[in-house]
Amino acid sequence: MVLPPLLAGKLRLPLIGAPMFIVSGPELVAAQCKAGIVGSFPALNARPQEVLVEWIRQIKNDLAAYAEANPDEPVAPFAVNQIVHPSNPRLQADMEVCVAEQVPIIITSLSPPRDIVQAVHSYGGLVFHDVINLRHARKAVSQGVDGIIAVCAGAGGHAGTLSPFALIGELRKEFDCTVILSGAISRGDDILAARAMGADLAYSGTRFIATEEARAVPDYKEMILESTASDIVNSSLFTGVKGNYLGGSIARAGMDPGNLPEGSKDDMDFGKATAADAKAWKDIWGAGQGVGNIHDIPATRDVVLRLEQEYRDALARVNAA
Repeated sequence: MVLPPLLAGKLRLPLIGAPMFIVSGPELVAAQCKAGIVGSFPALNARPQEVLVEWIRQIKNDLAAYAEANPDEPVAPFAVNQIVHPSNPRLQADMEVCVAEQVPIIITSLSPPRDIVQAVHSYGGLVFHDVINLRHARKAVSQGVDGIIAVCAGAGGHAGTLSPFALIGELRKEFDCTVILSGAISRGDDILAARAMGADLAYSGTRFIATEEARAVPDYKEMILESTASDIVNSSLFTGVKGNYLGGSIARAGMDPGNLPEGSKDDMDFGKATAADAKAWKDIWGAGQGVGNIHDIPATRDVVLRLEQEYRDALARVNAA
């Protein structure tokens, strides 16, 4: 298991709660970290931009107080996700806040993050980068990232199309950095499978949409419970990049989930992500293919404890075979 010292002894499970646009806020992140998994949120969720420093300090203070009151409990560090793309007008300002506040982990998406790596390493932080293939991973590793997030088929939101068996094998053969698997992780069994496959950590978003602390609207959470893997639609229409979405939300927005036109990468504009009425974020709901294994809306801590028990039970079954 290739884990940086920053994570040593801080995790109940080898798991990161993925950053989810609109859904992830300081309440969810703090609950994840206090339960013993890395919690994260997209910087663009903090609106207006001045709110970002408030969120970071709220999380830091909450975790410090919890750790002091519960010295025997694992308290994981948190992460902030940055969209590294020319259409993100907040990137520089958001990174200045993250560096000043010494955010433990930065998760970068889209472009290779050389400048961000240098800035985060200046205070001892970590950078994990999203990739969907080996070529992207090579670029990121050449720029000094500490970990690769393999975003495979079945992941919620922007997702790749490769099987995790294929991509994890390629990454593990070539790199000795931390490797993280994303794609339909919703059970403790899935986390164990990720580890057996060669990943150091698993990455789960959709399971945490249906929690008390998530900022998803009630209808979004209920649609998670009602959906199965066959209800997930993969489309580039909404952002210009292929992503997985709840077909029910597409239908509610007046479109045919089975007959969507292709989007263009030229239309990618993450500046629009700050608009409250941006359809791609407000009305079209991202989710991964693991939705069929989600049946309730509990507190985040209860989800993590259940995942831990499932993980241990699965490990016992394997060892007994």
